[in-house]
Amino acid sequence: MLAILGITTPIFLLIGLGYIARWSGIIQRDQMQGVGVFVLYCALPALVIRALTQQPLEDIFKLNYLVAYGLGSIAVFSGGLLLCLKRQRQPLNASAMQALGMAASNSGFVGYPVAAMVIGSPAAVLLALNMVIENLLIIPAALILAEMGSHQGSSVWKTVKHTALSLIKNPVLIGLLVGISLAVSHVQIPGPLFKAIDMLADAAGPAALFVIGGALFGLQVKGMARDVGQIVAGKLLFHPLAIFIAFYLVPGIDPLYMAGALLFAAAPLISIYPLLGQRYGLAGVSAAALLVATIASFFTLSLIIWLMTMSGLMTF
Repeated sequence: MLAILGITTPIFLLIGLGYIARWSGIIQRDQMQGVGVFVLYCALPALVIRALTQQPLEDIFKLNYLVAYGLGSIAVFSGGLLLCLKRQRQPLNASAMQALGMAASNSGFVGYPVAAMVIGSPAAVLLALNMVIENLLIIPAALILAEMGSHQGSSVWKTVKHTALSLIKNPVLIGLLVGISLAVSHVQIPGPLFKAIDMLADAAGPAALFVIGGALFGLQVKGMARDVGQIVAGKLLFHPLAIFIAFYLVPGIDPLYMAGALLFAAAPLISIYPLLGQRYGLAGVSAAALLVATIASFFTLSLIIWLMTMSGLMTF
């Protein structure tokens, strides 16, 4: 257990440092957003490019991994959608947003730093694969359904178009395309350029955790226990469980990749979740869910690492 705490504690200390920096006024909101832009547009794309150019492409893109992670995420998204829509009679837009919170992990800002400390360099490869599922499948589906639920039928196709344009501009997916192109063409990155990419990639984890801590400052939880509770439970408990079942059913997946997938699935909600929730009238619920999930993930991630250790899926 001490070994597990040795992994999770530094991660959440960095998150706490970001929170304290905002609370104390050392860093203002716009300055913290600047650090987030650096992570999203520079560090994470560099991380993906480095991962894709350091080993053969066929060793990286595992179709069975994409299928398993996709199936697990779709199952949780569908289950959350049906729970809110049919059982609780919530509007489609609110149901879609809650389902998104349950099924889309904060892979870049929390999942990767945690997985990197546990499984090492393969975490960068899994980041690229998971971003494909989240950005091409889960997030677009949620946004399209939410727009449909806003009773603006004429804007649904605009949402599809806008989502597609956003994907084209997504810096991590751009890094993914650049990395694939370099790997396929066998073009060698010049030494000084690769060193710069390497330095940016090394900065991704610590800077991302710092930004998450700053983003939590000012968020409040008031009178939203049911909705917040089910979003957090869906994300931190049912999403990892669904991923475990999916990976168990899909054959031929490296146990190390399975361990990494569980860690990514156990990460809290995507950092832009409150912004998306605000658009559909769930500003308070989405912000509170992000806060509670991030704090609770310290315990659930530690538990999952312990369970994987006890089961023999991974060792320290």
